[in-house]
Amino acid sequence: MGRTQWCIAVARGDAEAARRRLAGDGMLDRTLKPRMEGELLLLPVVEPCEGARECEFEAFPERVELPRHELIGGIAIMQEEDPAGAERLLASRPSLHTVLLPESAVEGEYRTRRYTVLAGTPTTKTRYTEYGLRFDLDLGLAYFSARLSTERQRLLSLVQEGECILDMFAGVGPFAITLARRARVVFAADLNPDAVHLMIRNLALNRTGNVIPILADAGHLDRIGMPPLDRIIMNLPLAAPQFLTAAANLCRDGGWIHLYALQEQPGEFLPLIDALPVGDVREQEVRTYSPGKWHAVYDIRIEKEE
Repeated sequence: MGRTQWCIAVARGDAEAARRRLAGDGMLDRTLKPRMEGELLLLPVVEPCEGARECEFEAFPERVELPRHELIGGIAIMQEEDPAGAERLLASRPSLHTVLLPESAVEGEYRTRRYTVLAGTPTTKTRYTEYGLRFDLDLGLAYFSARLSTERQRLLSLVQEGECILDMFAGVGPFAITLARRARVVFAADLNPDAVHLMIRNLALNRTGNVIPILADAGHLDRIGMPPLDRIIMNLPLAAPQFLTAAANLCRDGGWIHLYALQEQPGEFLPLIDALPVGDVREQEVRTYSPGKWHAVYDIRIEKEE
């Protein structure tokens, strides 16, 4: 329903300057939406002023303060136990079906996390879409981070057509399935049977036929007899560095390793990397993880001696 309010009319080209002037003077009525009238923009003001006239305006919808959260498909993950905030969050997005609160850090051999349901459907299952790819997830059975979507696209831009790739800690397959768009073949390994099961489902969901899922410990992959690899993805931030030697043994001369690690200072893992046959190393921050700690990636080119 419209509301009658005082306003001033300004030319389209002068609208931004006029809006800033009115806002600076405390005259702009921020509860109402400005609107066009021919070539003029009508700016609502809080009280009559020179040149003002009355017009009808539409009110902005009331803004509801939402708690901090991360979205993964139809699930929102909050960091604080706030049931009322969870209900507001659930009501704010029609696509949401569940709000979760982590009960633990990512832990254990299978990198899983326990959750409490704060609002909505009592489930940890959802479907997540990323750059046209679909992933069935169960956050209680296999870890997944939507925050690495940009990083997955960065690696895709580096992959050359026909590469042979290994994802050492593949989880439900987001890196493997993304990179399969250009690779000849992707070997996707994980120790967690539930993650591999979900990965197989996601391969079918995305009609991806050039990813080979492997249920295996990353430390034993050199026993499988894979060909020399063009590129190896190591996304296990808390433990991946300990598998660097195994990765270097599997990588071909001139191939690349992408090591993801949590660190507290720049170059923290360079001494470990320098012990490998390395031709080039590029380090960059992916995202902040916690105060004083961040998620970093090292792009490492392997250069083996003859």
